[in-house]
Amino acid sequence: MAAPTQARTAHYIGGAFADTEGAERIDVVNPATEEVIASVPAGTAADADAAVRAAAAAFPDWAATPLADRVAAVRRINDGLRARADELAATITAEVGTPITFASKVQVTNPVGISAGVLEEIEAGALDPVTVGNSTVVREPVGVVAAITPWNFPLQQMVAKVTPALAAGCTVVLKPSEVAPLTAGLLASIVDEAGLPAGVFNLVHGTGPVVGEALAAHPLVDMVSFTGSTRAGRRVAAVGAETVKRVALELGGKSASVVLDDADLVRAVKITVANCFMNNGQACSALTRLLVPADRHDEAVQAAVAAASKYQPGDPTQESTRIGPSVSAAQRDRVVDFIRKGVEEGATLAHGGPEPVEGPGYFVRPTVFAGVREDMTIAQEEIFGPVLCVLPYADEADAVRIANGTQYGLAAGVFGGDVDRAFAIAGRLRAGQVDVNGGMFNTRAPFGGFKQSGNGREFGRYGLEEFTELKSIQR
Repeated sequence: MAAPTQARTAHYIGGAFADTEGAERIDVVNPATEEVIASVPAGTAADADAAVRAAAAAFPDWAATPLADRVAAVRRINDGLRARADELAATITAEVGTPITFASKVQVTNPVGISAGVLEEIEAGALDPVTVGNSTVVREPVGVVAAITPWNFPLQQMVAKVTPALAAGCTVVLKPSEVAPLTAGLLASIVDEAGLPAGVFNLVHGTGPVVGEALAAHPLVDMVSFTGSTRAGRRVAAVGAETVKRVALELGGKSASVVLDDADLVRAVKITVANCFMNNGQACSALTRLLVPADRHDEAVQAAVAAASKYQPGDPTQESTRIGPSVSAAQRDRVVDFIRKGVEEGATLAHGGPEPVEGPGYFVRPTVFAGVREDMTIAQEEIFGPVLCVLPYADEADAVRIANGTQYGLAAGVFGGDVDRAFAIAGRLRAGQVDVNGGMFNTRAPFGGFKQSGNGREFGRYGLEEFTELKSIQR
């Protein structure tokens, strides 16, 4: 395994790395050791303004650059991601706590696939003009894009915004999470090495209330693409509305795994537990609610406990580790508070619990709750930790009702022996992505949510189109 990177920790504005003179610093903490491993500048509104103005100045020429040249530039970025895959994975493990095997196989591999998929869609004609009667309909870049990204899948969410935006002809200001900013520094180095014109890509470190707010409010920003909590997404949408800019939101989730009465129960539970606990339980699309027939509830709980017991918190740099720490002390405490709330509200603690894990690191015990009611806090709110809730249902209609009974609609799963029936149930779930019998994640398919899980889509042709405006030219 590669050693964690010595990533650049400065802002990247107008084609150059530079710190804000005299700026305060934000420490980056390894969540497995609790050691400070780096620091980045606490960016200001002035830094955000400088980056936006650099992007706005670069936009006309970049938008006019031949599509083939923009595609070539994004391909160089994708080549850089491949070349530095080991360094990227080690960095994600160091700053997020993601087990190194998952970081290598998912956290780095998915972004490479996302970027390659964008290029393939362009080559297949995704941005080509279309004739509609006497009109020629063209797609043009939306303009300056502010990309505000989270800490849980740092590279994936940055690449899912930056590469399609650049390929479409937009210029970008990236604001990564201050909790896990080192991966962004690596990406900035890769973009710098790809030789894009100054100002086409910019990076500003800092907090959401300062830098994020300044970007969302900036009159020269044409679009904000945000991934994060629903609470923060509401604020981004409200601020962006003041200048009527486009706002794309990928927010929280409370996804249900619906196990039908003809499913292979043990297999369905095992896959659901793995999905719930992936990335240390820190995934917006995680299947955190396991819905099972009431007469098989106890059997499902037994299977869930057996599966969960194989996830022992450990050193994320070891290839055998399946689950690492929460990303921060605050996140660990938040998850533990939810576990305590579940006990207080009457759910049965079948595995795990709120007790601390011995030793350093922000670890949480993988937890399974049984007998969960749909009105409980743990069944309604996004926990963002390794906590699975098992809910019994009476019949198929009841399962669909419970699955749809939250403010969220990001993802879901359905398991059943009759595939046609399972697909029919998938069609009744109000979610942007539904896996049937453990269907594989597809980086070319649209990803995004219904209801308060957000709006807009990422990945492939659909994510590319988010960064374009439609223009009709009549003759």
